[in-house]
Amino acid sequence: MLHRTPMLSRLAAALAAALIGAASPAWAAPADDLRDAQKLYGQGKVQPAMDKVDQFLKAQPRDPQGRFLKGLLLTEQHRTDDAIKVFTGLTEDYPELPEPYNNLAVLYASQGNYDKAKSALELAIHTHPSYATAHENLGDIYAQLASRAYDRALQLDKTNTTAQVKLAMLKDIFNPKVASATPPRSTPAKTEPTVVAKAEPKPAPKAEPPKPVETPKTEPAKAEPAKTAPAVVATAQPTAPATSSSASDSDAKAQVASAVEGWARAWSNKDVKGYLSYYAPDFEVPKGETRSGWEKQRSERITRPKSISVDAKVLHETVNGNEATVTIRQAYRSDTLKSNVTKTLKLVKNGDRWQIKQERSGG
Repeated sequence: MLHRTPMLSRLAAALAAALIGAASPAWAAPADDLRDAQKLYGQGKVQPAMDKVDQFLKAQPRDPQGRFLKGLLLTEQHRTDDAIKVFTGLTEDYPELPEPYNNLAVLYASQGNYDKAKSALELAIHTHPSYATAHENLGDIYAQLASRAYDRALQLDKTNTTAQVKLAMLKDIFNPKVASATPPRSTPAKTEPTVVAKAEPKPAPKAEPPKPVETPKTEPAKAEPAKTAPAVVATAQPTAPATSSSASDSDAKAQVASAVEGWARAWSNKDVKGYLSYYAPDFEVPKGETRSGWEKQRSERITRPKSISVDAKVLHETVNGNEATVTIRQAYRSDTLKSNVTKTLKLVKNGDRWQIKQERSGG
């Protein structure tokens, strides 16, 4: 079965980041009490943050930002029913905001009510079609519903191998331990270059046949076949470029994998400048954002956590000249968030560096 907690942590942290890092123009700037509450929340001091929020809401009871933060704090305190009331009130007063719907979905999912969670996420997407987090969480809900359905199918028919395979695939996606165990299955593919390499020396023995040709030197007519010896050598020569091309392709893939590794390492080290340097000048920023706005948001989300650990495991990669497409399994860990997602990165080679041109969730 899938774990609900990672989805809850991921969404709560993402919404907290949206709240603290980049307030919507429709939301009023936070007062001192709200700023203090946000700071305390970021430090993990839930109850002091709650005291500050309550103090702020006494003066501004309808403020959406304060109510939103209170909902997050109630979630942290495992007061699910109270948190649901807060977020439900926000959806009624501010139906244009997608985040409260998103939080409601996570809370419903934590209670096992996936139908309500699905409806809430669909409303979030309806209000904000480009809200990637809602789309990803809706995928999680569908996967959870599918997992339950496959489980039920197996209860009714234990010999249903198709359901067994599909259920195993879902567990591979959402169970980090299983996911980390799957890549070695692809390692036999790495033996293919060695097979080719072992095949390359074979032309060498073929170069020896010219020796028998030397014996009938007394016969001019037979001396001509000796000209075929260079032809034999010539046929062996094209294998060298093929090997070079294979090696070049292998080198390019190694460079791309190294770039992905460096990107994840800079992220883990909270090296904002280094992290951003892995994005190409023509990187396709999320819809509706400017490059400067996107960089500011990424900078805030990288520097805010006390610690970050990012593991990017390459599942598949293709290189075509100066362009590459890589599918990775990204395991993100911080003091406030844990998530495991599949991403597809499109990279381009600028000079001697491979940089990310497009980044999207999903295989």
